[in-house]
Amino acid sequence: MSEESSMRKDSTSINDTMEEEVEERDPERNPLNEPLLKRNRTLSSNPLALVGAKVSYIESLDYEYLTGFLYFVGINFLLTFVAAILCVCFAPTAAGPGIPEIKAYLNGVDTPNMYGATTLFVKIIGSIGAVSAGLDLGKEGPLVHIGSCIASLLGQGGPDNYRIKWQWLRYFNNDRDRRDLITCGASSGVCAAFRAPVGGVLFALEEVATWWRSALLWRTFCSTAVVVVVLRATIELCHKGKCGLFGEGGLIMFDVSDVTVRYNVMDIIPVVIIGVLGGVLGSLYNYLLHKVLRVYNLINQKGKMYKLLLSLSVAVFTSVCQYGLPFLAKCTPCDPSFPDVCPTNGRSGNFKQFNCPDGHYNDLATLLLTTNDDAVRNIFSTNTPLEYQPSSILIFFALYCILGLITFGIAVPSGLFLPIILMGSGYGRLLGILMGPHTNIDQGLFAVLGAASLMAGSMRMTVSLCVIFLELTNNLLLLPITMIVLLIAKTVGDSFNPSIYEIILHLKGLPFMDANPEPWMRNLTVGELVDVKPAVVSFTGIEKVANIVNALRHTTHNGFPVMDGGVVPPTGVANEATELHGIILRAHLIQVLKKKWFLKEKRRTEEWEVREKFTWVELAEREGNIEDVAVTKEEMEMFVDLHPLTNTTPFTVLESMSVAKAMVLFRQVGLRHMLVVPKYQGSGEIKDYLYIFPEIQDAKDTRDKNRVSPVVGILTRQDLLPYNILAVFPHLEKSKRK
Repeated sequence: MSEESSMRKDSTSINDTMEEEVEERDPERNPLNEPLLKRNRTLSSNPLALVGAKVSYIESLDYEYLTGFLYFVGINFLLTFVAAILCVCFAPTAAGPGIPEIKAYLNGVDTPNMYGATTLFVKIIGSIGAVSAGLDLGKEGPLVHIGSCIASLLGQGGPDNYRIKWQWLRYFNNDRDRRDLITCGASSGVCAAFRAPVGGVLFALEEVATWWRSALLWRTFCSTAVVVVVLRATIELCHKGKCGLFGEGGLIMFDVSDVTVRYNVMDIIPVVIIGVLGGVLGSLYNYLLHKVLRVYNLINQKGKMYKLLLSLSVAVFTSVCQYGLPFLAKCTPCDPSFPDVCPTNGRSGNFKQFNCPDGHYNDLATLLLTTNDDAVRNIFSTNTPLEYQPSSILIFFALYCILGLITFGIAVPSGLFLPIILMGSGYGRLLGILMGPHTNIDQGLFAVLGAASLMAGSMRMTVSLCVIFLELTNNLLLLPITMIVLLIAKTVGDSFNPSIYEIILHLKGLPFMDANPEPWMRNLTVGELVDVKPAVVSFTGIEKVANIVNALRHTTHNGFPVMDGGVVPPTGVANEATELHGIILRAHLIQVLKKKWFLKEKRRTEEWEVREKFTWVELAEREGNIEDVAVTKEEMEMFVDLHPLTNTTPFTVLESMSVAKAMVLFRQVGLRHMLVVPKYQGSGEIKDYLYIFPEIQDAKDTRDKNRVSPVVGILTRQDLLPYNILAVFPHLEKSKRK
């Protein structure tokens, strides 16, 4: 019995010794403050396979993460597919932010199908799908476009096919009021995105509007005031969680009014460094995005299927990075002093548990596996110097630099503000970690300044951006350093390349007219510019129907000078002269042909005849096509009195005026046509500019050599664009380089 008991004790001691050795080598018995991914998940000591003195560790396969990954990628894929298929098949103009097109429209360029009901519907549904899919894009651009679409539809009385013909709506059915309404809609969109009413007004003034007046200032302010009141009321109504994330995390809002901002004179050094880095990185981002968009243009030209595949490929890549990269981060133990629940497993929160044990959180998952708005709040958070590891912030910054380049340009509604804010906040927080021992500025405020600097370095906005960030942070103490950062970043960025919106306008081929002409334009006159153009097409005051129809069918001009021959000047000169009566629009000529307002003989009409036939509402519309107008052979020989429908006070310039001065006048007044008149009247070479279709004209009317044309040519927006001028006058390129 004693021998058996001793043998049992020996075997027990051996087993205990083996168990102790296994415990020492078994990582599962380590404390919970180590990350799970750093451990080798093994079985316990009971199922060990003992072969002699060797222990074989057996590792199980984990299917839980794979299932979550498939769900995550699949849902994001489906949401992106819905957004992309709507943009590709139903409303291509709904893709992108829409801000460059709005900027071009307010500059005088009407992009077709930009503000229709279909575009509005696709923009709303597509932006919801794209943002929900976790793509690196913002909703502020789509909100600006949505506001502009709503404003345009309200001014027109609804869609083209279902317009409401209310009496009061006719007052808005003109280009000027529609331009003002779209300006109000754009400022309301910015206000809705950032809850920044004054910032929205200044955004419209600084970035999108070309013409501004005092009446438009209070109208845009009234629009943003209504938006912010409605937002506030809705948030209060939904604050208890009845509306999902709206009111809890659905708006880009970062309130640091209760944070004491400390900085002294020496802190100007890191502030200047942030501004310089923002300008350099912003211009670099513009350069790289320009290259990416050119590649995307080549892909999109191949067809709708390629557009769709490109969008879905970016969505899959984004989802893989967002789900896979948090595995590289270490688990961080929760601080008991945190006021929030840690870790957070719900939809909205600051501390994502991800693959960490209880009481720990994954800081990289906190930034990636959340809404973009919550990611901004998290990385902007103050008094949290140890909440994020430098390696996680570096991965976050590198990822969003890549995603910011490849996501913009796919066929989904997207905005630029939020991706740039995320990139800028990443390098700002990194700079705050590096400079922490040498400055009093908090890491969260470094992130705010980094986001502001990158936006100024890329978008080149200053005043509106400063106010938007002040309304976001709700802290006036940030005003001095924010202003310094924005001014430095814009100055540095301007020395490298244009703003991101100007680059997009150039890529889209929109004839946007800048505020400042090129210096070499001062050495070129408008007379030299019109000499290389085809002869101007003009009409007489009482014109034959056949001449009008042929001119409209064979040209794409939208304005035609109207001349009156045989006029005796009031100075008493006996010789008759040709008078410039004004300019008539293509749309008015089409209205004349549609209404069949023809005369059997040449005569001037009375004022009551015009009012009886046309209403000012009809003349304000720009619809109609010459191909849709049917004119009989008998009607071709009849006449039209163009005098009542002619604008008798067109803007004219002398042929000796410089192109630079003409461009400034064209842009500031908001012209569509600019008539160039000769410097010397009644002498010099006799030129016949009146017709370019001599085969359909009467010889007596077309070859009257006793009169000189009072119009040398017509300048339009395309004629005054720098790259179009350089294409005609290549020798000016040398002076441009000098």
